Parts: sequence; C-alpha cells; structure tokens
Amino acid sequence: MTVPFLDLAAQQAEIVDDVLPVWRRQLASAAFIGGPEVDAFEQEYADYIGVQHVVGVSNGTDALELAYRAIGVEPGDEIIMPANTFIATAEAASRVGAVPVFVDVDDDFLLIDPDAVAAAVTPRTRAIAPVHLFGQTAPMEPIIALAERHGLVVVEDAAQSQGAVSAAGRAGALGTVAATSFYPGKNLGAAGDAGAVMTDDAGIAAIVRNLGAHGSSVKYVHDRIGVNARLDAVQATVLRAKLRRLDGWNAARRGAADRYADLLLDIPGVRLPAVRPGNEDVWHVYVVRVDDRDRVMAELGAAGIGVGIHYPTPVPFTEAYAGLGAARGAFPVAEAAAGAILSLPMFPHLTESQQGRVAAALRAALT
Repeated sequence: MTVPFLDLAAQQAEIVDDVLPVWRRQLASAAFIGGPEVDAFEQEYADYIGVQHVVGVSNGTDALELAYRAIGVEPGDEIIMPANTFIATAEAASRVGAVPVFVDVDDDFLLIDPDAVAAAVTPRTRAIAPVHLFGQTAPMEPIIALAERHGLVVVEDAAQSQGAVSAAGRAGALGTVAATSFYPGKNLGAAGDAGAVMTDDAGIAAIVRNLGAHGSSVKYVHDRIGVNARLDAVQATVLRAKLRRLDGWNAARRGAADRYADLLLDIPGVRLPAVRPGNEDVWHVYVVRVDDRDRVMAELGAAGIGVGIHYPTPVPFTEAYAGLGAARGAFPVAEAAAGAILSLPMFPHLTESQQGRVAAALRAALT
C-alpha cells in the first residue's frame, strides 16, 4: 500500500455536486470577477472567523503584502517574524520595501518565541508577523501585549490555520489584521490560488480592497498605485462548499493526529508534536522530529510513503535572504529543527490502515 502525503481528490469528490451547478451558471453569465459568490464567501468566512471584514484576494502572498501596505508599512520599516516559516511571510515584506527581522522559535511547538520578539524590537520596528504554523496558533497574548507597549501592529500569518482556536479566540481574528492562503493543500483550499485578508478595522479593509483592484474603488478612478489581486468567483464557489465542511474535516485531522500519537508513541527516536495549552490544533501538517532525517525520509519514500519537510532551510539562510548576513547559530532551535523535522501524511480522509502503514514504515526505518 502506498500512502500519499496529501489526497485532494477525496475533498473534491465531496463538493462536486455543490460546485458544478454554480460553475455552469457562472459560465452562462460570464460573471467571473467579484459578484455574489465572492460577496457571500467573504461574509461567511468573516462570520466563521469572527471578524467584521474579509477581503478575498488572489493568493496568500498578495494577502500578506496588501495587509502590510494597508497598515502603513514603508520602505525601511522592520517586520519581526519567525525564522521557521514559508518564505512568503518575508517575501511579502520585501515586496513593500520592508526589512524582515527573523527570530527563533520555541523548542516545544516550533512557534515564534515571544522573548526573541521582545529582544528584536528597535526604533525601526513597525509590525510583528506571528505565524500560526502547522495548524495551531502562535502565542498571541504576549505578542499582542508587547505590540501594545511599543505601538506596533500585529499582522497574523494565518495561512496554515483555518479553523484553529486558541484561548484568545480563532486564528485570524487575534491581531490588527490577518492574511491567509487558500492554496489547494490548505485546510480550506481552493481549486487554484486564492487568499484573504481579515480584520475588524473598516479602514484597513477598505484600503486592502482598493489596493487589490488597481488602487481603484470606482472604475477608472485610481486613488493609489495598487495591484491586480482579486478573488475570482470560480474559487469563491469552491471555498463556500469547503467552508461548510471545514469543521468536520478539521475534526477528522484531529482524530488522525490522535491515532498517530498512539501508533508512534513507542517508536524509538521519534519526537512527537505537541499542542500549546489552550490551543485546538487543526493539524495542517503532522510534523515529527527524527535523527538522521534524510535517510529516514528516503526509506519512507522507497516504501511508498509520501512525506515532506516544513521547512528544510530557515528563511534567513535561503539564497534569497543571504544579503541580510544572518550568522549560523543565530536561530539555534529553528536551525536544529530544520535538520530533524519530517511531515507525515495528513489529510481529512486519511484512513487507519494508511496510518498503520506509515507507522510500520517509520518503525522499520528507525529500528
């Protein structure tokens, strides 16, 4: 038995009867940009997250860039973010001329370390971008308190956390503004690229919507230099159908995480992921840590087990950010984790027999 890292076909099979009739109407009307499906999704996702405003956009990277721009980030401003994240968190900052300031993560959860954030604040700091990584929320309470003390803005990177909950509330509704990605592999994924910006601030929402439509709120009237970053109706239709199923799919992921915990508990050399107290994890990915990771990964691949690494290189050590001059040893936890983390198959339709196969292959590779 082979086990895929991700099975999107099973998700699509669940929604096809909901989506196809709407797509046919869209084809007949040629209404592809904006319109009732986009409006409905934005309102439904706002209600789900618990915010006043959701602005659908073209993808998660654009969502981050528009959020940074909408809060007034200017060239030379610093944005503090974790070293262990997808490059988009930093890339979006660089696209607006800001300077990503990377900090380490904690060893228990691999989430941004509030103490490291506090040490990184300078007079040039404009914002903090905590990342809700792997499906659980970052430690927002101390970060928000720190931001308030220094007059900073908190921009949540919520691309991996649709539906995740902390003691403070739902991911995406905790900071001043949040950005998310609906890339197909996300917990809430489109049938292509899509994203959104979430906020309770009507002014920020209006700026994001304006920026994403070429800086225009009225056709051919351009208030600022914007971009083309609109959510299309085809993707909104898919997202509406999947949003109705998201809580059930996330519950299935939690069940799969519980089974993994039982199956892997006695395998020597496996460090299981932990959940922060007060968090309800949605397990976007299931990340273990193992010694000799690359060998283990190769053996799992040879056994037909799909695996991944999130992420093999901390962002400050990628070639793209070599110019920042980050020194080895500056992010000891993120650097050590990069050589040990291994993402196992995780998706809502993962079966017990598939997980048993994963566990058996992992046991064989480590014993």
